[in-house]
Amino acid sequence: MKNTSSLGWFFTVQRATMLAVFLFLSMLTKAQSEDVYTEFSGNVSFEYRYFLNEGLYPGQKDHFPAMSIQPEYYIEWQGGKYILNFTGFGRVDFTDSERNHLDIRELYFQTVNNNWEFSFGLKKIYWGVTEAAHLVDIINQTDNLETFDGEQKLGQLMAHYSYITNFGTFDLFAMSLFRKRSFPGVDGRLRTPDPIQTNELTFESDMGKSRPEGAIRWSHYFGPVDIGVSHFYGTGREPIVSIQNDGTLLGIYPVIHQTGLDLQATTGPILWKFESIIRKSDIQDMKALDVGIEYTFGNIGGSGVDLGLLGEYLYDDRGDIALGSLQSDVFLGGRLAFNDVQSTEFLFGTILDVNRSTRLISLEGNRRFGDAFKASVEMRLFQNVSDEEFIYLFREDDFLKFELGWYF
Repeated sequence: MKNTSSLGWFFTVQRATMLAVFLFLSMLTKAQSEDVYTEFSGNVSFEYRYFLNEGLYPGQKDHFPAMSIQPEYYIEWQGGKYILNFTGFGRVDFTDSERNHLDIRELYFQTVNNNWEFSFGLKKIYWGVTEAAHLVDIINQTDNLETFDGEQKLGQLMAHYSYITNFGTFDLFAMSLFRKRSFPGVDGRLRTPDPIQTNELTFESDMGKSRPEGAIRWSHYFGPVDIGVSHFYGTGREPIVSIQNDGTLLGIYPVIHQTGLDLQATTGPILWKFESIIRKSDIQDMKALDVGIEYTFGNIGGSGVDLGLLGEYLYDDRGDIALGSLQSDVFLGGRLAFNDVQSTEFLFGTILDVNRSTRLISLEGNRRFGDAFKASVEMRLFQNVSDEEFIYLFREDDFLKFELGWYF
């Protein structure tokens, strides 16, 4: 089955932003007599994923070559007072056609003044400080086709107003055109026994993806402490799913209130990190936290290499039904930065279930070659996964991923 949901979204966004794009171009035409700075960049990447074990479900493959392109275009004029930013993305997977998708990661106009900024269009917003989980990061939908760890996000249509005061920065968001998650197909890995179809997941709200949404965040610092407090009201980005005894799946996107708190304190070589959320809905409430520490050994033995040791504790009161299976877990890991001209870096770690034998092991690394190429490697291992956890469905999906990107 072809992945038509991403294409449908792509053309929906085109219609929704047509007026905004016309306004952007009109303003650019007016600015032709002024100093205009433009920059075109991006990357083309080849990716190869290899799954070490035979798939649990019929049709699953082991080898997944793929290619992606991410063009970026940036314009500013009147000394940076006005900005137009575009980032696109496209993926072709030669094994799992459900991973084929197009996305406008960002396409927004921004005006910047002394103590406030306003932007309109598709944007990506990131909140949070912890490594193992990103609890407070609620604005954008996860690009589930790109990464297992939720790091990649989809563009979200919004109006964003940011006001800077002596008492902190206030960010206001008005959003609409909700984006559903997409999932691997029959050939793919990291999937449920019966592949999830995007259209199978319904909405609690009768307005569906057109339901208006809003969010507010206050952020500030007090000496070595950075703090952020946020509240979101709208359709939750994470669906509530359950798998029936016959293997069929039921799923719904609930309307939620989510209040979040993130803190980071810097004391010499130590970073103290904390994230916590309270989520309320008519279908399912939840509380979760991630608290941790990062200690950095700088310039080890005069080599220029930095080693950061990380430790975090994660709790989710939903228990076994949590999609991330982080109901009571410890994350231990390290960050190795060589600080060389090739920007060589590695991040490694393991998540250990406090109450069970489940272990998740991960490794990520990247290194530049010359001025235009970057190589990346990623490994994910699932070990002794308890049959009471959601990720038990992926227990044979250990994989290695290699990527080579050309940057222009």
